[in-house]
Amino acid sequence: MQSDKLLRQHVVKLLKGGDAHADFDAAVKNLPAVLRSKTPPGAEHSPWQLLEHLRIAQRDILEFSRNPKHKSPDWPSGYWPSDPAPPDKNAWGESVRAFRSDLKAMCDLVSDKKTDLFAPIPHGDGQTILREALLVADHNAYHLGQLVLVRRLLGAWK
Repeated sequence: MQSDKLLRQHVVKLLKGGDAHADFDAAVKNLPAVLRSKTPPGAEHSPWQLLEHLRIAQRDILEFSRNPKHKSPDWPSGYWPSDPAPPDKNAWGESVRAFRSDLKAMCDLVSDKKTDLFAPIPHGDGQTILREALLVADHNAYHLGQLVLVRRLLGAWK
């Protein structure tokens, strides 16, 4: 049972990030509102679009993992906001809070001893909670790296 506990702890640590790269909180911290809608030359997305993509994809994977009635958004239109700017002054903070809440929910799911990390998800086609948690960690790390790069290009990263 010690190996089960350690696996859960390692996966949660991976989900939270920060060992080999910037974690979510560092990537979104203190980004001036005026820059959230800017797409620098050579980049494909604004910080807002990256944040929303992170939130939407993470929510989709979480809901797939725990809700057999969940329907994923259309790909790719349902995963990427078309407008580079947040729709209002509260959207950035709401998206950040939702991302954190869903990340905590995924960590809680992985940490729960009642969750069989290796059992196929009944409504899936072979996916397991472990696979979905690793997918969240991998996807988040990739796009957080993009967000940091966009911030650097915008002059908003040390």
